[in-house]
Amino acid sequence: MKNVLILGASGQIASWAIHMLACQTDVKMTLLVRNPSKLNGEEPVNSEIVIGDASDQAFMDQLMAGKDIVYANLAGEVDEQMKVIISAMKKNNVQRIVSINTLGIYNEVPGEFGEWNNQTIGEYFPPYRKCADILECSGLDYTIIRAAWLTDYDEVDYEVTQKDEPFKGTEVSRKSVATQVVKIINNPSEMVNKNIGLNKPDTDGPKPAFM
Repeated sequence: MKNVLILGASGQIASWAIHMLACQTDVKMTLLVRNPSKLNGEEPVNSEIVIGDASDQAFMDQLMAGKDIVYANLAGEVDEQMKVIISAMKKNNVQRIVSINTLGIYNEVPGEFGEWNNQTIGEYFPPYRKCADILECSGLDYTIIRAAWLTDYDEVDYEVTQKDEPFKGTEVSRKSVATQVVKIINNPSEMVNKNIGLNKPDTDGPKPAFM
């Protein structure tokens, strides 16, 4: 049995991942949410719901016990939350983590779209960049996923760029990001210590098509 801790389980990417893992009898999910009102009452039978805050060190130390892999879908003070998560993982000998981040934190998005992206969400980059830096220096087996602008399309269509490569495209479906997360959960040796960009092919332009 693989015990997976999903942080930010009420998020839209996480919801896709939970749906994909729901039928896997070899997976047990612990779903951490801060706001129980966001739950729809349709959580899968192979999951346990926990209400709490990922920034609470004592709480996270206890919650992390017995887990095999962490999927972090964080928002807000992501850098401070990541410090707590890493500490809890080390105390409980949990080594594998997948973390969702955002495009642009390395100024890796080229051209007109990169300029638009920086102007639109650049003020949010510092904590996300710090979150990635902290995780890369943690000694854990991490995968950081820098996702393009997200869509709700029911499709799986994406390509991968590496940290030292220019980011491609402008958008990607949440289902695509969740698919990559689930691949790693099912094959934890895949993409160890990788920091990747995720986008839908052939979506180049000055900004996402839906904007």
